[in-house]
Amino acid sequence: MISILNRLLIPYELSNKLLLMNKQQRKELKKTLQERIEETTEEIDTLRELTKPVAPDKAIGRLTRMDAINNKAINEKALHENLSKLQKLKRALEHIDEEDFDHCSKCGKEIAFGRLKFMPWTSRCVDCA
Repeated sequence: MISILNRLLIPYELSNKLLLMNKQQRKELKKTLQERIEETTEEIDTLRELTKPVAPDKAIGRLTRMDAINNKAINEKALHENLSKLQKLKRALEHIDEEDFDHCSKCGKEIAFGRLKFMPWTSRCVDCA
């Protein structure tokens, strides 16, 4: 029984060591995080402008006002999502230098670099997401 477990665990340990995120990848991921933070901040600024209240003294028709209110609600939702995303990006940037940054918070396996590149704020591997 123990020899079967050893045969199963040893290849995982060897492959796990080969998959560890290297310094260049960590640097690349840091740059991606900084770029995403900048982009998200710009989006938030734009959305804040779009979510300002529609003044009732503006001479617009009833349907146009309803359309403006609807657009405002959609933009408020997008603003909320971007604020949440910005928090996650900043948290990821704070923790990127930690040894276990690229490991799943649920199962402990390494998160694929491609997944981290696409979603740098993620804390879970594809299987646990």
